[in-house]
Amino acid sequence: MGLLARARPAELAALLGQAPALPDYTSLRGPETGLVMLRGRAGGGGAPFNLGEMTATRASVRDAEGRLGHATVAGRDDAHALAAARLDAALQDPARHDALKAAILEPLAESETQRRAGLARRAAATRVDFFALTTQR
Repeated sequence: MGLLARARPAELAALLGQAPALPDYTSLRGPETGLVMLRGRAGGGGAPFNLGEMTATRASVRDAEGRLGHATVAGRDDAHALAAARLDAALQDPARHDALKAAILEPLAESETQRRAGLARRAAATRVDFFALTTQR
């Protein structure tokens, strides 16, 4: 579910268009947009504190076979939340799971890996080695 929630909405929509058809669904809740409180910890392990709020959209569906799907995504994209909830329900079907995993989850995982590697490369380009600065006296 984290992979679906972090996916870029346009990329998820494109992959859904090429994937096997999802079953019909009934919306149980939403999609609805609201705020969630973000919590932080001082130093990563200290006392928790309220960092602030962020916008999130959630949706719940029941597919034609009775499976429930739930999703919460960052931001205000109703279509993204609904697609993730429908996929959550469809992935519970053993007959569809492997095909959907190959068509949607694996490309999303590869795309996320590439995005993270790009961010790591950009961060590494700005790295300063302070040890080298102290030994240049």
